[in-house]
Amino acid sequence: MTIFKKLTAAALACTMLTGAAAAQDMTFFRIGTGGAGGTYFPIGGIIANAISNPPGSRECGEGGNCGVPGLVAMAQSTNASAHNVNAIQNGQMEAGLSGAATLHFAYHGKGKFEGNAKPDLRVIANLYPEDLHLVLPEGQKLNGLEDLKGKRVGIAQAGSGTQIAVELILGDHGVNRDNMDEAELNNSQSAERIADGQLDAYFYAAGTPVAAMIQLDNTKGMELHNWTEQEIAQANATVPYYIPSQIPAGTYPGVDYDVNTVAVSGMLVTNANMDEELIYGITKAMWSDTARKLLDNGHPKGKSITLETALDGIDGIGVPLHPGAERFYREIGLLK
Repeated sequence: MTIFKKLTAAALACTMLTGAAAAQDMTFFRIGTGGAGGTYFPIGGIIANAISNPPGSRECGEGGNCGVPGLVAMAQSTNASAHNVNAIQNGQMEAGLSGAATLHFAYHGKGKFEGNAKPDLRVIANLYPEDLHLVLPEGQKLNGLEDLKGKRVGIAQAGSGTQIAVELILGDHGVNRDNMDEAELNNSQSAERIADGQLDAYFYAAGTPVAAMIQLDNTKGMELHNWTEQEIAQANATVPYYIPSQIPAGTYPGVDYDVNTVAVSGMLVTNANMDEELIYGITKAMWSDTARKLLDNGHPKGKSITLETALDGIDGIGVPLHPGAERFYREIGLLK
């Protein structure tokens, strides 16, 4: 064998070993989100992009992504909060987005999670407020939530955080599955049925603006129920994690009035058994300059996801931070 051939063979062997090492170092990280027409899915995609840095990518300091080296994160469309906490607890996903109410109920085994607690859930960060939309056909109005008796009402997907909260809230007004024609649908399906005249109303909690509602507003038009002070106070008493909020006029061009409603915080959640160093790196990457640009430019709600509000409301939910996330927040002085 000539010297050239020997060198070529050695280089090839080195390349193969390097490739094998890169493949071994690659870590996949699945993030459960929600339906494609909601806000969880695009926000989850932005977060996945921000924390990823696949083998062979440019280094952060060289203009590349500032994600975790070797990490490939993927946003997966799911049935949202309740689905995500179940999947995280069972190890079917590494992380996911969840409303604060669902997270509290699941961790503590309350409500629909009674006898089925999810003790391995851990928080990475608070993200943004999710406004509860009660969508009506254009020109329609409710005098109060009790008007939904006898109506065809979308109550969100089966087992979702929105559905759990909506059934509790409606129960205070004498509305339940026995006296309304409920439909368990995702946001896009509900918007389509409103447009086709197959629903009289539907609920959906998400960060504004919601893509499927923008489409509905632009095509068939829509109205949003403006909650009374009494309705807001009762909802907050029944589901404490739903707090007073407002959807400003013009958020949806056809809705030219302020909409008073309630909102719940959206959280990024993982499993207690996830490696501390990995979650530390993910938390750090979420708040990098690269991530900031992606959040600010990727979705209108991204601007609401800030380091300053990353721990808002977590104490009240009663779900611990993951040790990796906690270490990062302590290092930067956000936790004492």
